[in-house]
Amino acid sequence: MKKYLSFIITFSLLTLTLPAVPVYLSKKTSNETAVAEEISQSDSKAEKAKSKTKAETRQFYNVLDVSTGQVIEVSKLDYIIGAVCAEMPATFETEALKAQAVAAHTYAERQVMREKENPTAELCGADFSNDTSKYQGYFTVNQAKQYYGDNFDIYYAKISDAAKEVQDYIITYNEEPIVSAFHSMSSGKTESAENAWGSAVDYLVSVDSSFDTSAPKYFEETAYPKEVLQEKLKSAFPDIQLGEDFTQWLSVKDVSDAGTVLSMTAGNLTVSGNDMRTALSLRSASFEINYTASEAIFATKGYGHGVGMSQYGANSMAVEGKTWQDILNHYYSGCEIVLQ
Repeated sequence: MKKYLSFIITFSLLTLTLPAVPVYLSKKTSNETAVAEEISQSDSKAEKAKSKTKAETRQFYNVLDVSTGQVIEVSKLDYIIGAVCAEMPATFETEALKAQAVAAHTYAERQVMREKENPTAELCGADFSNDTSKYQGYFTVNQAKQYYGDNFDIYYAKISDAAKEVQDYIITYNEEPIVSAFHSMSSGKTESAENAWGSAVDYLVSVDSSFDTSAPKYFEETAYPKEVLQEKLKSAFPDIQLGEDFTQWLSVKDVSDAGTVLSMTAGNLTVSGNDMRTALSLRSASFEINYTASEAIFATKGYGHGVGMSQYGANSMAVEGKTWQDILNHYYSGCEIVLQ
């Protein structure tokens, strides 16, 4: 039987160059490490015991400000607005912003449920913190003002209006809030949780997202001189043994239908594409390797882990007239959108 984790999705902070670069675009997806760990820990205490705590109707969330150590009470709507500000470009279509808002709300409700079941000591009773390396991105109004600058009034109003329309909806599977994973753009098909993180999740499966192939910076090449590559590989894989011919150091062996490198050789080791992505700070684990006389060139497609909703795909669907419900139903297979 496929297992699920009660886990936090702190999303995807993907480093993408945009006119406006949200939090999620400034680093590896905000919650990506947490998502991978939670999904892969299928034997965790929280997973073994089927959740008995249903998502509650909450009108506020408790957020730990890691800079002050204070727990701040934030209204549900303000949190959803702040999360969308941090996680999706305000220039995107309104229906895409609504889809992101529902995903953000779903994340928050799942995290509340998780903390009620198994409190995290470092949160000091809060539901989550504003540490975007562990939890979903979130902007206060002042942070949004600084971020948007002269465009604040227009962008904040646009996101606020979108969030207000959908603030009472979440995405569920088996009557529980889902792991609402998202990423910037896929390789043209989203990846399954099983291929990305090692454990299957019924609703996080590979689906078509061919819109992504026309997204900015969909295809990128990064060159690593031999000496730099050697240093990075030895830092990431201490037991690695590398021969004289650096063009033989790396070789892709197995690739998923969505383009993710599932396994490859690195010297004497076998590693995953995600391992290599982390080691070399690649944009995605969908890549090919080519060599010149002095450099290894990684050609990547997409940006982020590739699981769940593609944000560029969502925006393209909205441009074509699809609704926020259409978007969420496409990327989260077999789930329900429910009023909370």
